[in-house]
Amino acid sequence: MQNTNNAPVMIPANNIRPFMGHPYKVLDNDEMSALVESIGEHGIMSPLIVRPIEGRPNEYELISGHRRLHAAKLAELTELPAVIKAVTRDEAAIMLVDSNLHRERLLPSEKAFAYKLKLEALSRQGRRTDLTSSQVVTRLRTDELVAKGTGEGRMTVQRYIRLTHLIPPLLRMVDEERIAFTPAVELSYLSQEEQEMLFTEIGVTLATPSLSQACRLKRLSGEGKLNEETIAAIMAEEKPNQREKVSIPMSSIGKYLPDAEPKRVQEFIIKACAFYKKHLQRIREEER
Repeated sequence: MQNTNNAPVMIPANNIRPFMGHPYKVLDNDEMSALVESIGEHGIMSPLIVRPIEGRPNEYELISGHRRLHAAKLAELTELPAVIKAVTRDEAAIMLVDSNLHRERLLPSEKAFAYKLKLEALSRQGRRTDLTSSQVVTRLRTDELVAKGTGEGRMTVQRYIRLTHLIPPLLRMVDEERIAFTPAVELSYLSQEEQEMLFTEIGVTLATPSLSQACRLKRLSGEGKLNEETIAAIMAEEKPNQREKVSIPMSSIGKYLPDAEPKRVQEFIIKACAFYKKHLQRIREEER
């Protein structure tokens, strides 16, 4: 079944493995449901692209078509059309990234890990096989090669890759557009422990860092002066244009504070938030 002349062949679905560490999310949402229905009715119209797995006869690693593979398995297809490419894993990683970077919707986290995957593959290769082998080209910065064809400069590529240093909850907030890209890059320089403290504080204050605040957090971290108290002080600053507003109907908390005056209600909520913050800290310490 080692047909590598670009002609599709039928491969058992169970013999195809997702590319380990691929950066793109495969979600069971409405779009996936529509794809499952289409594949169930018409089959896979565009063949997958795979590579043989070294030392594992008749098993293949997927390069392109992760959503189609997932949908086909949900549609209970047993064989799938695929084009087999006899390439190394690093070459496959570059192909995988390049084939997906022009999708209409890419989350910041997907771009971040895609650029990182391609950067690491190119760094191991030491050169690009699809470019001239002249010394001038091989001396190009690897991040410039990653940026080539993306419409983004190497500095932007570097900034996206910085996002891979964010802890998952903060990176998820970037994907959800709750934290803007530029502040997120600054926050990526915080240690994991500092980011965890920041995430806890965001949950208490219901506010996310502005660019100015993120820069100060980064500076204090670099100076070894960032701790729970400084994070809390910075996040407590008023940012009317960024703070998320929360309205709580009195009917929702009336059973906890019957006949309470507004001032007492406010004091109660603040104390409850402080208690919850300590509760989260205890959980974090127990998980270490």
